[in-house]
Amino acid sequence: MKKKKHLRLGTAADYVITYFLLLIVAFVFFFPCLWLILASFSASGSIYAFEGFFPSAYSLASFKKLFTDTAMYDYPRWFTNSLFIAALSCILGTFLTILTAYCMSRFRFKSRRALMKTTLVLGMFPSFMGMTAVYLLMTQFNFINNHWGLILIYTAGAPLGYMVQKGFFDSIPNSIDEAARLDGATNFQVFCRIHMPLSMPIIVYTALTSFTWPWSDYILPKLLLKTKDTWTEAVGLMSLGETEFSRFAAGSIFIAVPIVILYLFLAKYLINGMVTGAVKD
Repeated sequence: MKKKKHLRLGTAADYVITYFLLLIVAFVFFFPCLWLILASFSASGSIYAFEGFFPSAYSLASFKKLFTDTAMYDYPRWFTNSLFIAALSCILGTFLTILTAYCMSRFRFKSRRALMKTTLVLGMFPSFMGMTAVYLLMTQFNFINNHWGLILIYTAGAPLGYMVQKGFFDSIPNSIDEAARLDGATNFQVFCRIHMPLSMPIIVYTALTSFTWPWSDYILPKLLLKTKDTWTEAVGLMSLGETEFSRFAAGSIFIAVPIVILYLFLAKYLINGMVTGAVKD
């Protein structure tokens, strides 16, 4: 009895310590978000008017100015530009990444391993190393100050990160493919009717990552977009002055809105559609 009681006390202590540490970590990550939300309601608009960490007075004026005062800072247009670039880059990038991963996983061809090693090596280098070359190429193709130039870059760069998706396709048993081919299915039919429904979790993951990169990117839009009417949210918000900090905070909050909505609509596909139990070898 004493031993059981001692074990129960030890288990309870472990739970208390674990949850206490998790609460501390959660607070560390949540506090900057809370501070940004409170800063967006600052009545003064300037970060210098804060009393310590928090504003001295609160108001909804920052949110009103964000969408109505567009003469100098046209946030609705920047939001629309970002949404257009991110949505198209997400659709095209997801399509190319899934096709690349599927081909690398299911087919065997000459130079396959060499190509995989090359993409792994290229993925080790940070993207900003090629900014000069990218700028020169975009200049030659007249894609400076053009949203389609950004979409082209994001879409072309997306398939380089196909290794996670390839690992998912590798986990799907080959016996599923063989059974479908015995029934007369072509490679395209196997991909569309067998692998696509089973791969919804990784497709959703790819779509989310393909959307968040162009949605929140600052370096490439700053490099290629020169006029205010073509700016994205990230570039536009960084152009705000120090006295417009509350407007900056309000705009930053709206950056998270499309990502949260996208996640809420697609989260069920991350849970459902698992391959486990699809076939017994």
